Amino acid sequence: MGLFRSFVFLLMLYLLQGSNTSLVRLNNNGYEGIIIAIDPAVPEDETLIEKIQNMVIDASTYLFEATEKRFFFKNVSILIPENWKSITQYKRPKHESYKHADVRVAPPTLPGRDEPYTKQFTACEEKGEYIHFTPDFVLGNKQNEFGPSGRLLVHEWAHLRWGVFDEYNDDEPFYRAKSRKIEATRCSTSITGLNRVYMCEGGSCVTNRECRIDSKTKLYEKNCQFFPDKDQTEKTSIMFMQGIDSVTEFCNEKSHNQEAPTLQNKMCNYRSTWEVISNSEDFKNTTAMLAPPPPPVFSLLKFSERIVCLVLDKSGSMAASNRLNRMNQASASIKSNLIQIISSSERRKLLESLPTAASGGTSICSGIESGFQAIRNADFRIDGSEIVLLTDGEDSTAKSCIEKVKQSGAIIHFIALGPDAAQAVKEMSIATGGKYIYASDEGQNNGLIDAFAALASENIDASQQSLQLESKGLKLNSNDWMNGTVIIDSTVGKDTFFLITWNQQLPSIYLFDPNGIPMGTFIVDSASKMAYLSIKGATKVGVWTYNIQAKASSETLTITVNSRAANSSVPPITVNAKMNKDTNSYPSPLIVYAEILQGYLPILGANVTAFIESKFGETEVLELLDNGAGADSFKNDGVYSRYFTTYKENGPYNLKVRAHGGENAVTWNLRHPLNRAAYIPGWVVDGNIEGNPPRPENDEDTQTNVESFTRVATGGAFVVSNVPQSPSFLDLFPPSQITDLEATSNEDEINLTWTAPGDDFDVGKVQEYIIRISESILDLRDNFDDALQVNTTALLPKEANSKETFTFKPGNISEENETHIFIAIQSVDKSNLTSKVSNIVQVALFVQEDYIPDEIHPDTSPDKNPPKSGLSIYALVLLVVGSVVIVSLILSITICIVNKRRNPRRPRTGF
Repeated sequence: MGLFRSFVFLLMLYLLQGSNTSLVRLNNNGYEGIIIAIDPAVPEDETLIEKIQNMVIDASTYLFEATEKRFFFKNVSILIPENWKSITQYKRPKHESYKHADVRVAPPTLPGRDEPYTKQFTACEEKGEYIHFTPDFVLGNKQNEFGPSGRLLVHEWAHLRWGVFDEYNDDEPFYRAKSRKIEATRCSTSITGLNRVYMCEGGSCVTNRECRIDSKTKLYEKNCQFFPDKDQTEKTSIMFMQGIDSVTEFCNEKSHNQEAPTLQNKMCNYRSTWEVISNSEDFKNTTAMLAPPPPPVFSLLKFSERIVCLVLDKSGSMAASNRLNRMNQASASIKSNLIQIISSSERRKLLESLPTAASGGTSICSGIESGFQAIRNADFRIDGSEIVLLTDGEDSTAKSCIEKVKQSGAIIHFIALGPDAAQAVKEMSIATGGKYIYASDEGQNNGLIDAFAALASENIDASQQSLQLESKGLKLNSNDWMNGTVIIDSTVGKDTFFLITWNQQLPSIYLFDPNGIPMGTFIVDSASKMAYLSIKGATKVGVWTYNIQAKASSETLTITVNSRAANSSVPPITVNAKMNKDTNSYPSPLIVYAEILQGYLPILGANVTAFIESKFGETEVLELLDNGAGADSFKNDGVYSRYFTTYKENGPYNLKVRAHGGENAVTWNLRHPLNRAAYIPGWVVDGNIEGNPPRPENDEDTQTNVESFTRVATGGAFVVSNVPQSPSFLDLFPPSQITDLEATSNEDEINLTWTAPGDDFDVGKVQEYIIRISESILDLRDNFDDALQVNTTALLPKEANSKETFTFKPGNISEENETHIFIAIQSVDKSNLTSKVSNIVQVALFVQEDYIPDEIHPDTSPDKNPPKSGLSIYALVLLVVGSVVIVSLILSITICIVNKRRNPRRPRTGF
């Protein structure tokens, strides 16, 4: 089919978001294209730019040494908000945008919470999303608590670029090692320090004492902290505490602490961070440098109004499936949002510019070149401008201009309409930082309008961004109704826009506010077959009801609702959706992600549904979960995930996500973010603790209710290949790996809990579980099939995502006062396919009732009076134990003499 020879060009001054894929590339050992963006909400401060530059310069040198002279930062762009004043040295961005930022300098998640962290919710060795630094941190006001900013940037860069994880654990700060000692969770164990309870109130430290052992956990009490010695000699590890002066390396295979309950051990199968880094593509494609690297080169780029040229296909193929009219409906609606049309006359003027007939031949390259010319004619520059290209056809010549488009500096957003849209343009959009979105011919899926809605601004303040609250469509017969509700929550409601479309005949439209009062008349555009209602200013908060009645048979009706933040000081609730890959080959699974935030705070407990539409309009519906199991890496982090395996055909698929928060069912997660830099509580200097101010804490159980809300987000397109033409009856999908196995001991019993996987990853029910134990973590990891198996005949698997529990008594273990056991699970489905071995958990069994821990410390707190009795409880215990030992020794000697040579020694057997 032909593409367009004639086009329509509409120039719009606004900002469009690009792909959320990083633009970083590795060139001769140097990282290029790094983007550090200052959030529009950050008050203007030129010192911040200078501090960012100093941080990167220091980080580049530290990175080079830490990676054995392999990597450094070559060039960095600093994006400056539009609301900051203009300076001559600030240049205009090209492909760079806030959405592409590798580092965001933004307000803290909550006031006073300045911990740096990396948004990272995927598997080990997979890249993270972005690094979050607060202005206070970058300005150097938190160096005592987190260490030098340059070193910390390297710590976070390892999260972001190589997919490694932290080597400390605030949830499990101590563990009992095989040596029977209680150790601080760290890597390596050669980092020295003191374990102390150090509590300060009102500017003075009222408690400074050794840590007691908790009788339940057999570990140190809750308030115990590890204080590292200020002077160290150990060089590892950067992923534990890079702020220690001597630390200049990542933990390697020799220095790695596999016993510690770190996130690195859990997520990366007990491999060291350097093992993971050494396995990265970056490492494989470089060799160590002989000479030191040059200093980083900086570009200061300031956002300003940007030019967007709409290039619309009006070739003959656009006459099929009502494509031309749907294109006009979608483009008209987005224009109203972008240029903020305030009157029907302005809207009509834009609608009159749209094509009314489909005809013409083929040439994508000609269309893009004409778009460039339209931008030049308006006296704007090509570099930094954006083209939204919508097409439904193939064009074998499109590849001929890919390189020219890349060199132009323009951003190409590609909306593919129908199953035959030219895929060559996809390469242009990815290379230039644009978005790639697919819309099928099934109009009731509202894909084309959603595609334009996905091109909303990301470079401006959150309060100015347009958010999609509803997107729904139905195929109906005459007199049938499309009924529903839309929730306007208090974080939105400004400039709310309702859009109704149809294919054949104007329907009856009724809209009621939360009080049941009918709204005013919709403005109808009969030629484009759409009606809209724009509510300026504030919209009433609550549940809005719509009732739309079809007036023709085989009618297709859609409704779309957009709104903006109600208050510039209150961030709105947002939803972002993505797949873990842009391209995939059958039968490899994909993972759907949807993140719900208010500002930077995760929102929990929402109902999140993904709609994955194939190129012919078949839709798969998935419920996404934030349960820390299956595809979901972390529980309660506001990222909802699920595996996708039900491929319908080869070609493009489109992702749309709907999130709904019911009243009193949704909460903020107020805990500190995962993958954040370790907070340094203080240093040990000459045996004394020099404490830092205590970190702002929060009650882990404190969660604040969030009101009801609805959001819709488009996650873009992805392409699947090698799907068989005829259905395959082979079982190709094993159960998903169990990643949330937990174990506790109660006397001689072990209690296990985990989330049930499914027959196919996280769907269905497994056939059985294989549980094995070992006294060696490496033997269990590397030789799982040879480890001791636990009898699980009484364990009947539940449906996927259910909570499983199992209790057993271990046998054949060493007869010691304290025995360490490592446990892992493997799932088996009905086709005898096995999952990956689960995360490995450790328990310590105390098999003798009279066992006393070997690390009980007296209470040396200076603020407490000594006990009134002459003997302390600790001295009394020692006295009793000593007496027993002496008596036992005397009895043993006596019995030995009497029975000498009479009774042979019996062999010792295990339990």
